[in-house]
Amino acid sequence: MIKEASFLSSNTEYEKCPPPVLPEYAFIGRSNVGKSSLINMLTGRSKLAKTSSTPGKTQLINHFEIDHSWYLVDLPGYGYAKISRSDREKWQKMTYDYLFNRSNLVCVFVLADSRHDLQRSDLEFMQTLAERDVPFNLVFTKTDKLKKSQAEASIGNYIRQMLEFWEEVPRYFVTSSESGLGRAELLEAIREYNQLFTESRKV
Repeated sequence: MIKEASFLSSNTEYEKCPPPVLPEYAFIGRSNVGKSSLINMLTGRSKLAKTSSTPGKTQLINHFEIDHSWYLVDLPGYGYAKISRSDREKWQKMTYDYLFNRSNLVCVFVLADSRHDLQRSDLEFMQTLAERDVPFNLVFTKTDKLKKSQAEASIGNYIRQMLEFWEEVPRYFVTSSESGLGRAELLEAIREYNQLFTESRKV
């Protein structure tokens, strides 16, 4: 259970982000995948991350401090957004500079809309992370928009599509920002990762 969650800073350069002393978890996905809603559900704060029906709302590297023990990072989405090509390229460079250079980044949570098949932009992004040895997990969102059987079938199809390109599927979570589904599992995973991070720093 999260007791405290507070906004720390917004930046365009990873060098200006908070000191890399706490374990850090980045949340990212295609535009309008439900990222802000998931962050708010996860932290139990309805307005911690700003939600919008307009794709491309998040434009900076946004840091939140959770229980004075870890950082949650809200990153700009990728894929479709009503922005110029130059802005899209600027966001991409900012995001990859952060992902490839942030020393305390423990895991990237890549969000995917449970209603849709594997998207090319998802595949390319996850392949880029793998090529650069950036650890990531997959988080399926918006399962409340489907019947349980439909969600299971859709996610199963997504996984099968991933296996056409991957030897194994990364760890994944099934969530709903409406019902809170997956919240306990995600927070338990972060607790486990935090423990590993602390132990690695002792060595």
